[in-house]
Amino acid sequence: MSTLKKEDPRTIRSRDMFKKAVFSLLSEDNAISNLTVQKVAAKAGLNRTTFYLHYQDIQDLLTHITDEIVHDLSIKIVDLIHAKDLSEKQQLTELLDYLYIHRNYLLALFKTNQFEEQLFLLIKQLIETRRKNTTKDVPDDYVTIDIKTASLVGIIMWWIKKGLHFSTDYIANQIHLLYKTR
Repeated sequence: MSTLKKEDPRTIRSRDMFKKAVFSLLSEDNAISNLTVQKVAAKAGLNRTTFYLHYQDIQDLLTHITDEIVHDLSIKIVDLIHAKDLSEKQQLTELLDYLYIHRNYLLALFKTNQFEEQLFLLIKQLIETRRKNTTKDVPDDYVTIDIKTASLVGIIMWWIKKGLHFSTDYIANQIHLLYKTR
């Protein structure tokens, strides 16, 4: 029998404070290269020693944050894979809301191309599974999965970079209209 070790609430709180500090610093200046342990620790209201108790360096912190975001997105995309038409727009809106909340961090990740490929693979999995599970026959000349994925990732990236004046509901409706035929 394996027992899961419960994580110390102070550890959870400190990591959350560092994560929020990164988001805050990136909203001020979205260049990841300008992040330092000193800046992140100061913004979090913690010291560098506490930082090094949790992370090896800035890259380790960024990897943890990115992994957490990708994990959360994976869960939301799995929900979309299994969505029926009635809840599809709502779940797409929830996915877009999540992206909106993390937009400053995602903008920095898009610049490094670190996140775009992961997002592409997640959305591709969504499209492949939904296409495979459709009851309709897909014509031979139907848009390829890669092209459809690239267009959806492009829409999301454009929205995060330049189209935030459009609400998540509006973008979800537009995507739904564009892709409702799978």
